[in-house]
Amino acid sequence: MVKPVARINVVPDLPKSLVRLRELAYNVRWSWDHETITLFRRLDPELWLNTGHNPVRMLGLVSQERLQEASEDGSFLAHFQRVCDDFDTYMGDKNTWFKTTYKKLKGDPLIAYFSMEFGLMESFQNYSGGLGILSGDHLKSASDLDIPLVGVGLLYQEGYFRQYLNADGFQQESYPINDFAHLPLELQMNKDGSEMRVSVPLPGRQLHARVWKVQVGRIPLYLLDSNIEDNPRAEDRNLTDRLYGGDRRTRIRQEVLMGIGGIRMLDQLGLRPGVLHMNEGHSAFLALERIKQLMAEENIGFEDAKAIAGSQMVFTTHTPVPAGLERFGFDLIDEHFTEYYQELGLNREQFIDLGREQMDGYQLFSMPVMAERMSSMANGVAALHGAVSRNMWQWNYPGVPAPEVPIGSVTNGIHLMTWLSREMASLFDRYLDPEWRIDDSSPKVWEAVYNIPDAELWRTHERRRERLVAFVRQHLAAQLTRRGVSQAEVLAAEEVLNPDALTIGFARRFATYKRATLFMRDIERLSKLANDANRPVQFIFAGKAHPHDTPGKEFIREIDRLSRTAEFRNRVVFLEDYDMNVARYMYQGVDVWLNNPRRPKEASGTSGMKVLANGGLNCSILDGWWAEGYSPDVGWAIGNGEEYPQDQWEMQDQIESEALYNVFENDIVPLFYDRTRDGLPRGWIQKMKDSMVKLTPFFNTRRMVREYNDIYYIPTFERQQTLSNPMSNGHALVEWQRMMHSAWGSVGIGDIELKRNEIKVGSSTTVNAKVYLGSLKPDDIHVQVYVGQLDSRGVITHNAEAIDMKPAKEAESDGALMFTAKVSYETSGERGLTVRVLPSHPSLSSAFKLGLIKWA
Repeated sequence: MVKPVARINVVPDLPKSLVRLRELAYNVRWSWDHETITLFRRLDPELWLNTGHNPVRMLGLVSQERLQEASEDGSFLAHFQRVCDDFDTYMGDKNTWFKTTYKKLKGDPLIAYFSMEFGLMESFQNYSGGLGILSGDHLKSASDLDIPLVGVGLLYQEGYFRQYLNADGFQQESYPINDFAHLPLELQMNKDGSEMRVSVPLPGRQLHARVWKVQVGRIPLYLLDSNIEDNPRAEDRNLTDRLYGGDRRTRIRQEVLMGIGGIRMLDQLGLRPGVLHMNEGHSAFLALERIKQLMAEENIGFEDAKAIAGSQMVFTTHTPVPAGLERFGFDLIDEHFTEYYQELGLNREQFIDLGREQMDGYQLFSMPVMAERMSSMANGVAALHGAVSRNMWQWNYPGVPAPEVPIGSVTNGIHLMTWLSREMASLFDRYLDPEWRIDDSSPKVWEAVYNIPDAELWRTHERRRERLVAFVRQHLAAQLTRRGVSQAEVLAAEEVLNPDALTIGFARRFATYKRATLFMRDIERLSKLANDANRPVQFIFAGKAHPHDTPGKEFIREIDRLSRTAEFRNRVVFLEDYDMNVARYMYQGVDVWLNNPRRPKEASGTSGMKVLANGGLNCSILDGWWAEGYSPDVGWAIGNGEEYPQDQWEMQDQIESEALYNVFENDIVPLFYDRTRDGLPRGWIQKMKDSMVKLTPFFNTRRMVREYNDIYYIPTFERQQTLSNPMSNGHALVEWQRMMHSAWGSVGIGDIELKRNEIKVGSSTTVNAKVYLGSLKPDDIHVQVYVGQLDSRGVITHNAEAIDMKPAKEAESDGALMFTAKVSYETSGERGLTVRVLPSHPSLSSAFKLGLIKWA
């Protein structure tokens, strides 16, 4: 190896009239703006393709002759000026949603959004799949809404793996290097001109990282990179090589860098967020560093700092099963945190208790457990996932009924302009109010889809299907050539699929619970569907299995082998190296998006949302987002939302594969091929329109991010402001919590008096309860009567409701206080009721967070 003694940064030599091309390239707003993309493509179409749609690299490679020619081309300059004007309007808008809605908000509610991965565009491989794409779409919509947010993550030299299949169809992985010099990345510098450095503790040494910024519209994304000479050990330099690579020691160190290093980085940038949002548990160590900051700055102890710091933290879980949680053995905790927890004033057991999880007879340190315990608010990513999460986390809230576990839900969405085809956008421009580009979450705007002539909508969709088929043929021929198959097979690939046939798409991570091969359980029925001479059906598959997921790789091999048989060669295709570009072609061109996970293991899923505005329809198990999105007029359901125990999974697969075939044979295929005299599938087009109108306004990140802002960010910020301005409020809350824990043992519920044990529907009865407060005051507690239906065991489980009780009179001689409430019933049947006491304080995000509850 020859090491340089100096480095030179070679930048494009842009003509003066085109100098702003660099500004446009380095703000990835271009990735969701069709006009900017068209401008770069127009500059050099071939180079645009060859650089993987990377304008930064493209500007470094385009010839000076072409740049000079463009600078003298009046038409190009006019297009360039329109793009610059639109960019300036977007970046300088003073009447954005956030500025208008929260103009009276006091203080600076800066939100720091931490995520392990960010998927912004295909040329920047800093993502693996759904979590990263969601994070990228979150930033884009935060930019559109002008929410004061910054992203925090890691920058990976090799990113996630690139996928290719060997001759046997088995997935192989390669790790090409991300060339940071040709990406929209800018190093962050100190005031003295030196590169900014962030350091975090590792065993026996410090790990150093530099800071890069990606500008995402109005939102900065800061990424940490440890591949620098300040780290003499190769293992430290290589720490940020790969996303989800390496062993458990590598993973915990990556998460130390992101969590602890992320907080230190924000400090060095002069940013002190009012809200810290942990997107999954990977960044949970940030809570420790924020607590440590407060302890040093306010000269307070751990518990005080924990209460105050926790008031500003929000946690989003994406995991619907316990096995998917990020955990570490206590040996790794001892190795990396012994000195750190001593600095926090904790002993080993106290520290481990922050994330301790009991699992199948042994214990581990769980990152999501720590994130949830540290946060003031938490949520799942779909309505069903919220319910699943409340059940999954109930063990952490003893005595709290599962429906009341303080984990809410914000259903995921997609950033529409990132995934919408240019052709469909142009159609919307003609028939929808221009507001659709500004607020795609407005139901009223989307009602105008019904005004689009059926013929125009169908022809637009058909053009995208034709483009998808052309792309698949080209992509497949290239991947078969790389695989070294015969020339005849390569030539045959250039004729696969039928641009007029019903086209089904399936693309996602090839985890086994997603059951990619469910459609293959009855090859004879599949063949009849695929090879019907008059009503053919074709399938396009894509997706990656985790490098260590052998069963997932077997699924890929099964589909690839099927696609190479004579019977299915022209009807089934598997596309290698699924990325945002492949995904975009599929979302914009398929007729039906297929999803058949094993319910309830799909937390949300967003791939099916991306076909909605592009005219695609969904056929899915009632899991994740489809459980709340489905109705018969907008798509198809596989089954009725049944859930099976593990010992019945084989039976479940058989039942649901038959249901899948039935839906295709009896509903989907007939509707698609039922054409009127003008050749249009009128019934199908009506379903397309209903899907667009009813689903698109809700399943988008504009609505999603607004919900995060209104339900989580702003209340969290205001709570944090209350507790820290002045800090004495935070200290008072901590003292009150200590007092509550100390006095709670004296709280009791005495006699409960029911005025009537039998009432008529529509009438009410009065419930009185004697409550012993001990040393507490009435304002310290919240008394409720808990009513609901009884199950077969006589337990209140169904449709339970908590009704507030109020003090009825002065305290009695024994210190008890009588509380009362009226309970009414609108339906007949046997009901049960009881009484409970909870803590009450205006600064508590949830009465259940304190872990104190007393039942009668």
